Amino acid sequence: MTYILLIVSVLLGSFLVFLIKPSNKIVRLLLAFSGAYLLSVTILHLLPEVYTESTDYKRIGVFILVGIILQSVLESFSKGAEHGHIHMHADSKKFPTLLFFSLCLHAFSEGLPIHHSGDNLLWAIIVHKIPIAIVLTTFLIHTKYSKKTIFIFLFFFGFMSPLGVLVGDKVVFFNDYYTEITALIIGVFLHISTIILFESSENHKFNLQKFTAILLGVLLTIFTL
Repeated sequence: MTYILLIVSVLLGSFLVFLIKPSNKIVRLLLAFSGAYLLSVTILHLLPEVYTESTDYKRIGVFILVGIILQSVLESFSKGAEHGHIHMHADSKKFPTLLFFSLCLHAFSEGLPIHHSGDNLLWAIIVHKIPIAIVLTTFLIHTKYSKKTIFIFLFFFGFMSPLGVLVGDKVVFFNDYYTEITALIIGVFLHISTIILFESSENHKFNLQKFTAILLGVLLTIFTL
């Protein structure tokens, strides 16, 4: 079921683009909600989990910092796709290899801790993937890539997180260093979610709709997970 839900989240985001073509305003609200939800799950569930599993707090902190730095490096290749803004031109026929591998690596890594962290992390990633898939699909259909190229891109992107779940469950290395890997992913999530929330505020002006979306994401985490 975990594998299916992760794949469906990407399919749902892609289908929404073709079915209703959500406006930029709706996508921004979805991003704000997903960023708040992801940040809340990270703070309320993942952080206590890793610090409970280990008494070497400095070591855990170092891995979290490495995760933040790693994600900042990945974003230089993915052009910000992980937080819903692809800062690259859509008029090129050249396949975006760096964008592809960066997004696939990110999707794979976020699936690694799911087997141990359970439903809390699973739903956070699902909620995160839907608006990202909307943004990615919207970008791809405005490019000059063939439909086959777009399908392959989305296919591999959709299967990377389930592959991460499988590897995290079956490979001994990832089980032995589960706490460190989770700390690393926490850093990644902290970077992505805070960037989403910062970018959701245009010109640093208060926006009631976006504030409501953020508040709903936080409250949903507190009262349902």
